[in-house]
Amino acid sequence: MTIRRPGADELRAVGRELGLSLSAADAESFRGLMQGLFDSYDIVDAMAEPLPETKHPRTPGRRPDPEENPCGAWATLGTIRGAPRGPLFGKTVAIKDNVCVAGMPMTNGSSILEGYIPEIDATIVTRLLDAGAEIRGKAVCEYYCASGGSHTSHSGPVENPAVPGGNAGGSSSGSAALVAAGVVDMATGGDQGGSIRIPASFCGIVGMKPTHGLVPYTGVFAVEATIDHVGPMTRTVADNALMLEVMAGPDGLDPRQSGAPSQRYTEALAHGAAGLRVAMVAESFAMAGAEAAVNAQVRAAGATLARQGARVSEISMPLHAVGAAIWTPIFLEGATELMMRQNAYGTNMKGVFLESMLDAHARWRARADELSETLKLGILMGHYMTSRHRGRFYGKAQNLNRRLTAAYDAALAEHDLLLMPTTPMAAQPLPPPGASREDIVAAAFSMLPNTAPTCATGHPAISLPCGLTPDGRPVGAQLVGPMLGEALIYRAAAALEGAVAASSPRRSG
Repeated sequence: MTIRRPGADELRAVGRELGLSLSAADAESFRGLMQGLFDSYDIVDAMAEPLPETKHPRTPGRRPDPEENPCGAWATLGTIRGAPRGPLFGKTVAIKDNVCVAGMPMTNGSSILEGYIPEIDATIVTRLLDAGAEIRGKAVCEYYCASGGSHTSHSGPVENPAVPGGNAGGSSSGSAALVAAGVVDMATGGDQGGSIRIPASFCGIVGMKPTHGLVPYTGVFAVEATIDHVGPMTRTVADNALMLEVMAGPDGLDPRQSGAPSQRYTEALAHGAAGLRVAMVAESFAMAGAEAAVNAQVRAAGATLARQGARVSEISMPLHAVGAAIWTPIFLEGATELMMRQNAYGTNMKGVFLESMLDAHARWRARADELSETLKLGILMGHYMTSRHRGRFYGKAQNLNRRLTAAYDAALAEHDLLLMPTTPMAAQPLPPPGASREDIVAAAFSMLPNTAPTCATGHPAISLPCGLTPDGRPVGAQLVGPMLGEALIYRAAAALEGAVAASSPRRSG
């Protein structure tokens, strides 16, 4: 197919968009000079592009009937059986609906992408199937993943199975709900500001945000490349470690990756907490909206680790208190640029580019009024700051992020792990139908202050259940480790999980 060449008037209009004043003669001159360049584009357009192979047979997915979807957590139902043997054989998995599964619809929680069907499997999907897992379908996620609450998806809210009428957390809302309800054993999650750990905390499951780049992002809808993470969500620490073993390691396609290999994380589970140096971060207990019952349970988790032989102390880390503020320009301006203006792909990086997804997502420009209130807020702010301030605050935030990263590294040089509440509060009620924009936004972003900082720095962090509030809402404890310190995290998490289960009959089942 021949790429359409612009006429002189159109080229002059393109020039005006760039601030160039082209005369008619200039336009004709440049048109002539561009012909050889267009010829190169024609060659590229005519060539077949290599895309990852789809290995495992499947049938098209289908929308769930209401009676099959009591929490509103399924986006698509459809079974894909993996290899007949492997470390995940017998395990059932839900795939977050921002992840490509070939032949199965992908909406990323939106109306914009309705009808879009990817032609490839994401790397993590292939790895799960190769390991013997059975995929049961796609889990609902929030509208373009722009919410820490479970109330912004185009398909409707996801209800917390552990707290009737409660917010399940987001953006991996359906993934957490399906795991917590026992519908599947495992689910994939994505995390740019806490979107694995927040729903894990609210629903009472285990969610790991690995070190940035440890798990390949290939075939997952991009938000902001420096904070994009994918990771495992499970009911137990053991399953989480096993799932990460399968998902982690370089695929040679994702520019986010450093080349760090997967490790045998499950081997750390039996080592116990004795001798570990664990620091509770004082600032993490004093965030806006903090519930005393949540803080008490997390401090009790620290005491539990101490009884098991860990050396537990409390430290002050002032930069943690402003970590979410440093993260904010990176998320808002970076996502506005990459996810929206550049249709989730952009330039200046290698990787797998899906033309089909780019074309489907580009529809948002003509349908922006359909975006969620949280996404509208994000892109209004992101566009305002980049267009009026030339991206200087994105750059300054990335500069400050080095200081934030160094603060975490310094704390983790003196201690093996940091302990804090995953979310300052436990699950709150879902906003009612017809809630104001202000209430919708508050229910989407109030829970981020302890999770967003490590998305910016890239340190691994897990949320695991550590108890209940007096009215029965799950409380999540967050353990943060050094870069590529997932094994250390799993070691402490397994010890804490065992102690919590032993002291709570409700948790031991």
